[in-house]
Amino acid sequence: MNDSPTRPGGDSDDKASGFSLENRVRSFGYAFAGIALLVRTQHNAWIHAIATVLVVGVGVLLPLSRIEWSVLVLAIAIVWAAEGINTAIEKLGDAISTDEHPLVGQAKDAGAGAVLLAAIGAAIAGLLILGPHLLAMLGFAG
Repeated sequence: MNDSPTRPGGDSDDKASGFSLENRVRSFGYAFAGIALLVRTQHNAWIHAIATVLVVGVGVLLPLSRIEWSVLVLAIAIVWAAEGINTAIEKLGDAISTDEHPLVGQAKDAGAGAVLLAAIGAAIAGLLILGPHLLAMLGFAG
């Protein structure tokens, strides 16, 4: 039995309860609530949102291949996932200790570092994919 607390109505992983379509739908609601929390409360998520819109907007104007789109979408998804995990770490750290605790601080720093690494990787992928197309469009292709 799973002793971890669940949300009202139970969205537990308890195998005895079996599969429930209602619980699956409810879990999507929780996921969308988490995304909304992320966008509403995290300033860095606003930067990710602007970057996402810009990259997709520029990408639509360029003749990108399926592989190029796939890499861009994956890079964007990795940054958003890292930001979501980082936010979860921050919220849990705040719930565990209202006082500053070195281990909580280290966990938050590691989470923030993961987001930074993902964002740097995504920026490099974006430049490698969009850069040559933009240069060609501007007549600078070699």
